Amino acid sequence: MFERFTEKAIKVIMLAQEEARRLGHNFVGTEQILLGLIGEGTGIAAQVLKSMNVNLKDARIEVEKIIGRGSGFVAVEIPFTPRAKRVLELSLEEARQLGHNYIGTEHLLMGLVREGEGVAARVLENLAVNVASIRAEVIQMLGDNTEVNSTNNSSMQARSKTPTLEEFGSNLTELAMEGTLDPVVGRQKEIERVIQILGRRTKNNPVLIGEPGVGKTAIAEGLAQRIANRDIPSILEDKLVITLDVGLLVAGTKYRGEFEERLKRIMDEIKSANNVILVIDEVHTLIGAGAAEGAIDAANLLKPALARGELQCIGATTLEEYRKHIEKDAALERRFQPVLVGEPSVEETIEILFGLRDRYEKHHQLKMSDEALAAAAKYANQYISDRFLPDKAIDLIDEAGSRVRLLNSQLPPAARELDRELRAILKTKDEAIRAQKYEKAEQYRTREMEIKAQIAAIAQSKKTEPNIQIDDPIVTEEDIAEIVAFWTGIPVTKLTKSESEKLMHMEDTLHGRIIGQDEAVVAVSRAIRRARVGLKNPNRPIASFIFSGPTGVGKTELTKALASYFFGSQEAMVRLDMSEYMERHTVSKLIGSPPGYVGYSEGGYLTEAVRKRPYTVILFDEIEKAHPDIFNLLLQILEDGRLTDAKGRTIDFKNTLLIMTSNIGSKVIEKGGGGLGFELGESQIESQYNRIKSLVNEELKQYFRPEFLNRLDEIIVFRQLTKDEVREIADLMLNEVFERIKQQDINLTVTERFKNRLVDEGYNPSYGARPLRRAVMRLLEDSLAEEVLAGNINTGDTAVVDINEEGQVKVLLGDKLEV
Repeated sequence: MFERFTEKAIKVIMLAQEEARRLGHNFVGTEQILLGLIGEGTGIAAQVLKSMNVNLKDARIEVEKIIGRGSGFVAVEIPFTPRAKRVLELSLEEARQLGHNYIGTEHLLMGLVREGEGVAARVLENLAVNVASIRAEVIQMLGDNTEVNSTNNSSMQARSKTPTLEEFGSNLTELAMEGTLDPVVGRQKEIERVIQILGRRTKNNPVLIGEPGVGKTAIAEGLAQRIANRDIPSILEDKLVITLDVGLLVAGTKYRGEFEERLKRIMDEIKSANNVILVIDEVHTLIGAGAAEGAIDAANLLKPALARGELQCIGATTLEEYRKHIEKDAALERRFQPVLVGEPSVEETIEILFGLRDRYEKHHQLKMSDEALAAAAKYANQYISDRFLPDKAIDLIDEAGSRVRLLNSQLPPAARELDRELRAILKTKDEAIRAQKYEKAEQYRTREMEIKAQIAAIAQSKKTEPNIQIDDPIVTEEDIAEIVAFWTGIPVTKLTKSESEKLMHMEDTLHGRIIGQDEAVVAVSRAIRRARVGLKNPNRPIASFIFSGPTGVGKTELTKALASYFFGSQEAMVRLDMSEYMERHTVSKLIGSPPGYVGYSEGGYLTEAVRKRPYTVILFDEIEKAHPDIFNLLLQILEDGRLTDAKGRTIDFKNTLLIMTSNIGSKVIEKGGGGLGFELGESQIESQYNRIKSLVNEELKQYFRPEFLNRLDEIIVFRQLTKDEVREIADLMLNEVFERIKQQDINLTVTERFKNRLVDEGYNPSYGARPLRRAVMRLLEDSLAEEVLAGNINTGDTAVVDINEEGQVKVLLGDKLEV
């Protein structure tokens, strides 16, 4: 019950408890509630009692005369007497009779008078109050306090006709007259169709069906606004559009029959008023609402009235919920006439944003540029694929407005300290007032005024500083781009100078990790630059490559380097080892299990990863090992940049970089790659590489279908590593070992003899750099591990690794370096 009490009514109850403590009583009776009503001082009840010459001092004296003072011991929680409880119940009844969905001080006073037998009634009689006239005085006071203009007369009359409906719903027509609803831009065709259905004799109930966020509820608000503006056919001129909150209707119905009673009362009120259009948002919630064992749910209670035309109802629900709930119930479905609400285009969304601009500018206290609104619609459509226009575009301008306002409204540090002190003083002042320490409260009030003046002075001095912008801040296209980048991780913002330089020198950075393979590094760098500048095809992925060539030459390493350099870290890469997808049924691992199978609710590994991080590198490692059905899935990703998962959701791949590695052609490369160790001239190497490249492409054509290869941007054949390149890779691998052992405070270097030995053992054109890794492990890591365990190398030592005359690895300490 107390959740319906106004702030003043709650204050009355708190004051009643204070009066009980003051008098030393272990209960709150009708007399304490009366003292609370007088003590509150500002409510309608206090005004009525004041007009009858009732004051707190006289009332307290009368109460003490009748019941005296208590023992002085008062419990922490003071219970209500049965009569006081009855007063609270009667006040709820009084509120309902007056058509109010709240309980104020006036209802408590009328409850006291209606109860009539408690101490409060005797106190009022002793104070020569005409108890019988109190109710009339309250109603007169209520009438004076309610400002009713001529345009709202019909609305007020309707409210009195439909008190239950007003309690569980809100009047959209009234809100439209007050101007609190957001303007509805466009949607004329849908509103006209709704009006047409409402004009029917029977089954005049439109149901708005569309995806979440396309503006279904806005159409009902648009209808209310047209009624308020009298821009409506005469058959709907005097109608009231009222939304029904089904959740509130069910809330608090403890016993069987309570829910049905409420709904029946609402239906009777609508029938007698004969001018109500009921709006039920999320209309599928009617099915099962209020249903219990042996009870009827809301949908079945409404069916007869809906069919006969006694009840005009506008429903709104999503396509999925309509299929799931309403289509199953054919008897309910036939009573509703579907109106499909489609997603607006980008141009229509821009118009909607222009229509809403004033509301958002007023709320955020700033200006929004035309470019920002156009960018919000464009970026929302292009980069946010799992939601619908105009909702996602409105969210963008709302969050951008909030961000810009927060950045421009921060107080200077000195003012921030004062603001913190001000909050503490306000809290202490309130506590002093509650404790009735008014002198202290006055001191706090004086300090409060001083601090407010200081804060105002600091803010004014900040405004008068040179180069400080006094005008309202402006939301620009760049602010919208930053919000999109924050939501999706896709860099939409303008290129900074440092980022431009980073992109221009991308090849050099990647070559720090990838030795050789110029073709692959250049191709990947070009694709990233195209995407970042915004020149890539917006309907396809950033790029799609097949990296083919011998094992161990850096195909997977290049992808890792790209992910860590441009996307932040290696974890930003979605890696799929295609050896795990060799069976036909493993296709479901990528997009999710079909309905009815285990794991349906979990989604697919690939689709879920891209939904969470739409801007990423996807590596299909060793693609030739995958089942052929996997390639059928990849066709639509490569061409249209989209994939539909098992739940029917479309996943956007337009901001992903697809890289597939393959060992197809490694035998061809091995045969034609000069594997016998003969040194070739530069022109011979190039012609040999071109010959190998054409042979590898032929082999790929034999393995993959033409429609798959034709969708790829480029097939890059990696070269075999030369001995010089293996030497460079050896330096990288040795530096990794040096870094690891440096963490144990041991400095390590190697001699040229050791490095030559490492390269000789690790060089194998057929197997790339992997034999080198094994050579590092065998010659360096194993030798170091033995020396550390033997205690020959300790923390703080400097060690050098060399090869002795017998060709064995030796680890020398700093003091034996002359050896």
